[in-house]
Amino acid sequence: MQGQVNGTLAKRSPGSTLKPFIYALGIDQGVLHPRTILKDVATDFGSYTPENFNRNFRGPISATDALIHSRNIPAVSVASKLHNPSFYQFLVNAHIQKLADESHYGLSLVLGGGEVSAQELVGLYAMLANEGRWQPLQFIEADDSPEPQKLLSPQAAFMTIDMLKQNTRPQDVLSKMQKKVVPVAWKTGTSWGFRDAWTAGTFGNYAMVVWLGNFDGSGNNAFVGVDAATPLFFNIVESINAYYPNLREPNRPLPPNLKRIDICLTSGNLLTQWCKAKGKTWFIPGVSPINPDTIFRPVMVDNQTGKAVCPPYDLATSHLAVFEYWPSDLAAVFAKAGIAKKAPPSTKHCHSSQNFLGEPPKITSPLKNVVYQFRTTKQKNEQISFTANCDGDVKSLYWFVNNSFIGQTEPRKALNWIPTQSGTFKILVLDDMGRSDSRNIKIELFD
Repeated sequence: MQGQVNGTLAKRSPGSTLKPFIYALGIDQGVLHPRTILKDVATDFGSYTPENFNRNFRGPISATDALIHSRNIPAVSVASKLHNPSFYQFLVNAHIQKLADESHYGLSLVLGGGEVSAQELVGLYAMLANEGRWQPLQFIEADDSPEPQKLLSPQAAFMTIDMLKQNTRPQDVLSKMQKKVVPVAWKTGTSWGFRDAWTAGTFGNYAMVVWLGNFDGSGNNAFVGVDAATPLFFNIVESINAYYPNLREPNRPLPPNLKRIDICLTSGNLLTQWCKAKGKTWFIPGVSPINPDTIFRPVMVDNQTGKAVCPPYDLATSHLAVFEYWPSDLAAVFAKAGIAKKAPPSTKHCHSSQNFLGEPPKITSPLKNVVYQFRTTKQKNEQISFTANCDGDVKSLYWFVNNSFIGQTEPRKALNWIPTQSGTFKILVLDDMGRSDSRNIKIELFD
């Protein structure tokens, strides 16, 4: 009887295979970028208190690592911030059938509380590889295919695929024999009670889902996604790769309005000269959340006592030291793990806060008290140049419009901005020492 059942239509718990779409929505809605630091700490979400699979907490973790390592707390935290659409609404828009009311699941939907079929799941991964455009599966070749439905931006789809490609693939015999390995973006899933083991992903021009389980719904401790489904998934990948030796990654152009910037990996925020761990991330200007790093901060301390000194400073008896400032919940995780973090010295005894040495930047363009008027018909040719004078120790300037990060420049270089609507805008420039300047400008667009 079971051999006559089309198991790809059976509704099963997806485990963690839906998590990539939570992060993709978070990217689209300005909740995170791939290197945003999330908190993997014990957290209560109202009456819902999720746990990780191994019941441990990692403290600060990047969105990319949280996704590929299936950390539950960060995923639930991101999902709790989603709106228009919520994660549930996204699944409805993606034609996931027979879902109960949204109130039935709450945040448990993030961890596989709903049910999907293998066909529905592979459709979601195909959508991710197809620049965020969903189409129904077709089993017979036809000339007229339905119009794609846009569920994610091309930028969010690209970044999510890029995150999943960083999931380390198992090195089996077949993959070692292959000289040219096609990149695979993949994710595992294990349902509660070990009833379902999943691995889903995309490679080349393929999207694929592997499911292992019993059709009667009974559990088995062997049904763990990474142990049971993943080896079969990659054996199929390598078999296809061997059968089609010229299989390559599709030549997809980089989505527009997507940039690469320098960040402090420790905080996931803009790089300052105090940061000790430097890296890069993709981000969408005006959408992705990005702020200056505040984990690493300089403090002037006394040469003898190591205590903070107050301005004005005597450079003969004091020096600049950099300390890590962690929120109390993350500091508690470090302490529990036995990771020593030196406590920053107190500056409460100072009447004025410590100021970084040197001068803050000064905006030279746009001008103060000027109304900028642009014709909408010539909007692409009319733009405002952002420039600023800065101190000699500055290597990078960061520009914001209404608290949204627009871009990064070197000193003496301009950043061009094209306004898209009328109104008053706050322009802020921040240097890599944490010093800033701002001004408001008025934009009028007319036909």
